[in-house]
Amino acid sequence: MTRIAVVGHVEWVQFLRVDHLPAPGEIETARREATHSGGGAVVAGAVLAENGAEVDFYGAVGNDALGDAAADDIAAHGITVHMARRSAPTREVITLLDRDGERTIMPIGERLRPGGDDALAWDRLAQADGVYVTAADRVALSRARAARVLAVTPRLREELGGAPILIDALIYSASDEKEARWAAALEPAARFVVLTEGGAGGRWRGETEGRWSAVPPPGPVRDSYGCGDAFAAGVTYGLGSGVSIDEACAIGARWGAEMLTRVGAP
Repeated sequence: MTRIAVVGHVEWVQFLRVDHLPAPGEIETARREATHSGGGAVVAGAVLAENGAEVDFYGAVGNDALGDAAADDIAAHGITVHMARRSAPTREVITLLDRDGERTIMPIGERLRPGGDDALAWDRLAQADGVYVTAADRVALSRARAARVLAVTPRLREELGGAPILIDALIYSASDEKEARWAAALEPAARFVVLTEGGAGGRWRGETEGRWSAVPPPGPVRDSYGCGDAFAAGVTYGLGSGVSIDEACAIGARWGAEMLTRVGAP
């Protein structure tokens, strides 16, 4: 079994369906679709577990009821949870889903990240085939480098300082200006830079260059939440399993397409 770890942030998310995003001053009735743990790291961990990986999750939540609920919800996917606790409250998020499946995300509170000095079972990362990181300090990222493959999102974006840490895959959206700006500092240390282009597929560059094609969703499009992180999880899984970058991107494309048919991802 392929063993993948995820290091990153945790959120408690309410998914609300609306006909359209309300204009200023407008009242728009919403329908609750789901409420559960979320955030890019959580999506990736759940998708990996669903697709047969053995998953360790490293995160941080508040020392509160929502933190307890989030940790339990992640563990319910069969994931081994390593969770640090903070005095700050667990971050909450309201996600509005319109009739076309596009999502608008409104975070409430600080994004809590795990740190390498947290008393978590970091030694397990040395046995991982791959690690996907969405939030960490430099010490935690260095610990993640002990895995055979390290994939990150530029949303990592914390001040890492010091000598570059080798990244196997830096994954982000080609249309996201913020991610592109954050990625600039990480790209020199990346073996592959993987750029998603939505319905056009995407491309990678680095040790080799190429493109992959988008995969048609296996059902009606309901929600774009989590598609990018499901794609990144697939790439990490593929590279950790020992396949080539083009095969890994093809896995990511299939996993991302599947998420389009779900509300709130797994």
